[in-house]
Amino acid sequence: MTFQWLKRYMPRGIYARAALILMLPVVFVQLVVSVVFVSDHFEDVTRQMSNAAAREVRLVLSRIARESSVEDIAISTADVIGPLSILLRPVEDAALGEADRRQWYDFSGIVITQNLRRHVPELAVVDLSNDRVVRLILATDLGPVEMQFDRRRVSAAAPHQLLVNMVFFSILITFVAFIYMRNQLRPIKRLARAAEAFGRGHAMSYVPAGATEVRAAGTAFVDMRNRIERQIETRTLMLSGVSHDLRTPLTRMRLALSMLEDEDRIPLERDVDDMQEMIDAFLSFAKGDSEGEPEKVDPIALARGLVESAQRAGQPVTLAEVEGDGEGTVMLRVPAMRRALDNLITNAVRYGQRAEVSVRLSDKSLRFRVEDAGPGIPESQRADAQRPFVRLDPSRNQNQGSGVGLGLAIATDIARSHGGVLRLGHSDKLGGLRADIVIAR
Repeated sequence: MTFQWLKRYMPRGIYARAALILMLPVVFVQLVVSVVFVSDHFEDVTRQMSNAAAREVRLVLSRIARESSVEDIAISTADVIGPLSILLRPVEDAALGEADRRQWYDFSGIVITQNLRRHVPELAVVDLSNDRVVRLILATDLGPVEMQFDRRRVSAAAPHQLLVNMVFFSILITFVAFIYMRNQLRPIKRLARAAEAFGRGHAMSYVPAGATEVRAAGTAFVDMRNRIERQIETRTLMLSGVSHDLRTPLTRMRLALSMLEDEDRIPLERDVDDMQEMIDAFLSFAKGDSEGEPEKVDPIALARGLVESAQRAGQPVTLAEVEGDGEGTVMLRVPAMRRALDNLITNAVRYGQRAEVSVRLSDKSLRFRVEDAGPGIPESQRADAQRPFVRLDPSRNQNQGSGVGLGLAIATDIARSHGGVLRLGHSDKLGGLRADIVIAR
């Protein structure tokens, strides 16, 4: 038996789930106690008290049966109805046609009516419309008689008070428990926010707090964050240092080559240019997602600026119409995001002759899309294409240079640093590669 279908109805937030875990047992216990206690206790008590009242009514009826006229009833029963605090008086025959009455919420009245009728056959009408008085119409040989006595003699006084107290104290206990639960869940929420911020590349102060298990998880997160930051810093310093140190010998080589004849110089200069391109790519990869600080920016204006810059450089790049119903600004590292989009546009132009950029902005997400008309990337190689220093099939290069395999890797890292993802697919519009950077708002 599976309960997968319940997941769609369950809350997703930790507060809502904790509240549900807290409320369900309380409500269940209330229902069980209410049903069992009311059905067993109140019904039994009401039945016993109504049986005693029925015997008193039978006693009064036995005295009435001895008299020969209605006028003698009050005198003959005075010694009985006085101590029993019963009001007795003759009524018109029309009173026998009245219907039983009770309040809609008076569930014990059902038991009272059934029990009195079972023990008093002469009973014609049971009137419980007044919560404080029981009014009975009895058919006697001398005519109809009305009998009244205190309601507390047949049922427990204010039975609803138990339910009211149960509900009140349950709400009070739930409120106190919710406050305590919120204090316990606050460290978990802080840990989640710190992890989310770190995943987006933001530096957020976090100190482990809360229960022992939460502190252990927080400490493990801090240690992991420190190790990752050290690894990133080491990688950046290493690549930056190596790339920077290589510029000096390359410059000397370029100066030396300028003195050679064209026949020998041109092939060697091409190799030097390729090495310079590799060094520039290494530096860009070393910068990665750390360039710039998050700021509010209009993504549509950002994409439009990149397309206009590419068009001024003579690249066949166009901007499609903006999709979606969202508007406003998004927190982005502008230099890093510009580099990621520029890499995608450069790859699209290099391998697909032309590129089309589109932006989709909604209330929940932002999507930059770059499409080309090239050969695309097979689905089995798309994951490898996003790894650093991976070069794909030479047929994709189309004599445009093989590069160093860092363009998509840089775009992937920058997308991840913004809490998003880079997705590669097939372009139905142009027939080539489709690259999407999707970022949650």
